[in-house]
Amino acid sequence: MPSRPRIGITVAALAATLVAACSSVPPTSSLPPRPGDTVTIAPAPRDYFALDDPLHTQEMVIYALGLLDTGYRFGGRNPEAGLDCSGMVSYIVEQVSGRRLPHNAARIAALTRPIALSELKPGDLVFFNTRNQRHSHMGIYMGGGKFVHAPSSKGRVRIERLDNPYFKPRIDGARSLVAEG
Repeated sequence: MPSRPRIGITVAALAATLVAACSSVPPTSSLPPRPGDTVTIAPAPRDYFALDDPLHTQEMVIYALGLLDTGYRFGGRNPEAGLDCSGMVSYIVEQVSGRRLPHNAARIAALTRPIALSELKPGDLVFFNTRNQRHSHMGIYMGGGKFVHAPSSKGRVRIERLDNPYFKPRIDGARSLVAEG
């Protein structure tokens, strides 16, 4: 059982701490806004899927180029059986990083960090609205305004230009697999 003087000292120290804390001036960032102040609310941080090594994006481009002319197959997730667009991306990410993305373009878009088209770097993902549905098609940006994808038309993995008359009006987003910062 503690002695009474020790309890008294503890209570006195605690009271002094509380009084000192109450008398300090709060930092200006915690003061409520005044009329006319501009208030900026930062978006809540979000955990996006990101590759462990930023160099994996370069490997993704090289891997994608190695799949050129691979046959298309709806629902395909490996080169031997054929690939569709999200199957190709998911397959490449898994081969390069050992991590797995879903086999669905819209779900991949929801899991990865949005970027502006002007920020595209090789290994980023580009998304298209090809069936009156956001993110219904995707590919891997390779730089120079070009991307690799697995289209159903003509049935082979190939390179296209973002300014292609078919794809340019259908671009509906870009995502990065590199963590922000």
